[in-house]
Amino acid sequence: MTGPAMTSVRVDAWAWAVRLYKTRSAASDACKAGHLKVNGDRAKPSQQVKVGDEVRAFVGGSEKIYIARRLIVKRVGAAIAAECFEDLTPPPPPKAETPSDITRERGSGRPTKRDRRLLDQLRGH
Repeated sequence: MTGPAMTSVRVDAWAWAVRLYKTRSAASDACKAGHLKVNGDRAKPSQQVKVGDEVRAFVGGSEKIYIARRLIVKRVGAAIAAECFEDLTPPPPPKAETPSDITRERGSGRPTKRDRRLLDQLRGH
């Protein structure tokens, strides 16, 4: 349901419709938990979103930043939903290389103090 007469939409309905959350109740719960912010302020589920508002959503362990470009209430296809917002989320930092797991030969017994120090040194501790 979109149209020229619509000037604002509930933030939980918009977040669900543009596929930030899988269900509307999940979007509502995210609002209640403080994971959704509109223009920098914590959003209640009934808070209104207008075109041009910045919506910050904590999804999947990271914060995503969106600008509302179109208002929709009903869930639509992914391609259409992508047109309803502009994604300003910065790219994630590159993953640091981690050394492979250090293994000892089976049956070699417990590591000595010297062995533990060498293992800690290899792990970077």
